[in-house]
Parts: sequence; C-alpha cells; structure tokens
Amino acid sequence: MQTLETTPWQPGLADIAEVDRLLNLVRTHLGVDVAFVSAFVADQQMICAATGAVEAMRVQVGQGRDLKDSYCERVLSGALPGVVNDARRHPVARDLASTRDLRIGSYVGVPWRGPDGDVAGMLCCISRYPDPSLDDQSVRYMGLIADVISDHMSSPVAQERHAAAVARRTVQNVLDRESVRMVFQPVVRLRDRETVGFEALARFDPEVFARPDIAFAEAARCGLGVALELLALRQAVRRLPDLPDGTWLAVNLSAEALLDAEVRDTLLAHAGTGLTVEITEHAQVENYDLLTGALDSLRRAGIRLSIDDAGAGYASLHHVLKLRPDIIKLDISLVRDVDTDIVKIALARSLNDFAVRIGATLIAEGVESPSESARLAEIGVDCAQGYHFARPAELPVTPSAA
Repeated sequence: MQTLETTPWQPGLADIAEVDRLLNLVRTHLGVDVAFVSAFVADQQMICAATGAVEAMRVQVGQGRDLKDSYCERVLSGALPGVVNDARRHPVARDLASTRDLRIGSYVGVPWRGPDGDVAGMLCCISRYPDPSLDDQSVRYMGLIADVISDHMSSPVAQERHAAAVARRTVQNVLDRESVRMVFQPVVRLRDRETVGFEALARFDPEVFARPDIAFAEAARCGLGVALELLALRQAVRRLPDLPDGTWLAVNLSAEALLDAEVRDTLLAHAGTGLTVEITEHAQVENYDLLTGALDSLRRAGIRLSIDDAGAGYASLHHVLKLRPDIIKLDISLVRDVDTDIVKIALARSLNDFAVRIGATLIAEGVESPSESARLAEIGVDCAQGYHFARPAELPVTPSAA
C-alpha cells in the first residue's frame, strides 16, 4: 500500500473569506451538502473552513478529529478512492466512525499542499445521501480548486486564525484532562530559617507547553485564560491539608481571574486556611475600582493579597499603590547580586522600609546564594524564597538549612 508523505500544517493564517468563496463554488458545482478544507496538525485533522449544511452534518470549524479515523488518511494511503458514491455500502467507508459521526452518504476528497509541496490537508465534499454523479471528473475539478486554496491556506492571514483554533484545542485538552500538576516552593523567614509558607506553581507536559508562562499566555489568547487559572487554583487548594501546620499557601491569579465569580467562590471556600492571592506585575488591570471591590470580600474573609515582581516595572508599583497589599515580593532582578551591587542594596533597603511603613511583609524572590540571603537579612527583609532554600517540588518540600 502506497503512503503519501504529509507535512503538518504550521499554524500561521489563510485568507478565509476567499477560501469560503471557493468552497461555495465547488459545493454548488458538484451539488453536495458540505464542502470543507482541513489541515493536518500532529495526528489530527483540523477543520479550517466549511460551507453548506454544516450543522446537519456535524462539521465544525476548529474541530479536530483523529487522522486514523478519517477518510483523508485512507485516501492518501490508497485504502479509499478519491470518490465514494455510497459510503454506507463501501466495504471500508461503512465501518469508519467518521461515516457515522458526520452522517456521510457520499464523499469526494483531494489533498492540498503547503509551500514545500508536501500534503498539508484535504479539500473534501460530503453529502448525507449516496451520489452516483460524483466521478473522476469531480476529483479533477476539485484538484484545480485545491491548488488555488493551497495558495490562500499558506498565506500569513489565514494561518493565525487556524493557530488560534489549534491553541484553543490544545488548552481545552488540558482542561478536559485536568493535566496540570502543582509544585510548591517554600517561603523562608530569614531570621530563623523557618518555613512560613509556600507558593503553588503550575507545571504542564513540556511536549505540550515548554514553559508555564506559554501555557497561560496561549490560554488567554484563545479566551480560556481564566478557565486554566481556575483549574490551577483548584489543583493547588486540594493540597492545603498536606501543608505543614502554621504555614500559608500563595496562589497566582490574574486581575481578570479575580473578577470571575467562580474563582472568588473557590477562594472563599478555603478562607481561614492561610490562603494568599498573588497578582503578577504583568497582570493588566483596566479598572482598579472593580478589582478592589472583588478583593474586598476576599480580604474580609482573611485571604491576603500579595503583589509579585515589585521593582521590575511601573505596573507592580502601581499595583502596590492602588491595592495596598499585605505582601510585596521583591523581583528576582533586584535580588540577583544584591550582596555586592550597592544600587540594588539601596533599592532593596528602600522597598523594605516602605513595606514596614505600610504594614506589609517583604519577600525576596530568586535567592540563590548564602551571601544574597545574608545581605537581605542584614537589610531587614522578612522572608525569601529561591533555589538557595529549595526548588519548586512536590509536597513535602524540605528547605535547606544553609
């Protein structure tokens, strides 16, 4: 059996309006119910554009189906012809899940190719009923249309829309499988090296998202940012009973997430457990009045507020001034070499004095050496976290006594 080499379509964007016009043209010419174009992404066939009776035939743009269950994979391998006049009577097509799921009575499909000439996806036409009029001439006509569609699918304009669909599907898969795990990094009181709290940090399969910040950025880009933050929050608070007595837990949330009722309800359900909400320097706050109102109910319940990355930029200082946090976290960029850099020493001292004056606790992030720890203690900084004490890990985490 001959197999055509395929190249996964790289998320990037097509001229979808023109692709839709061409799909309508081929659908009308052949008299079929639905025309769609798909792209191969990893082991999935992603629907990029579709026209016709899409609801009746359960064809959804952005939907992904396993290639191994598809007509397309079998057409490319030679197991199916390019035309199937009666899918329910064909010895191969009748047993495919796609025949049942998409209600396929007849099918015709041809590949389209990427800029490198390799197969990148398929142009397909399907109908609910058998159609004896479909023939080799139909395949040749669709091949001509597929050549034109290839040019549009390879354009930067169409690829970003598809990239968003791929990102959404990837994030949704993480949400459906709850495939985020939490690790915990201790926060240590400098004067006696006692662990006073932990920061919960999300981790993902590195083959799916290379870094956690990429995962949350992609989720936010496709409208699932709050949903992913909520999942991470729920995974974190499940470990509250496993924390050492007398310690608190900090969870990272964006301003947008804190405005979500389900997120706040989850936090309030764990009030009284020493929970702390950490807002990053990079979190965009469009309306401080709304955010302050959302935080008020949390703070009345005893949930503390921490501002992350203080000193890294204007946003964090603005957060401090507007939100009056209980904890201020000194950014790692100011902690690095604080043992020898007189400018950083002066800035750390100033921020510590400021924290003391407003009744907040200053925590230094990213401490990696005994000399940095000693200098921060000398300045009067209350607490610190970093690789010098312990790396983020599964509970229980035992900090170094060094």
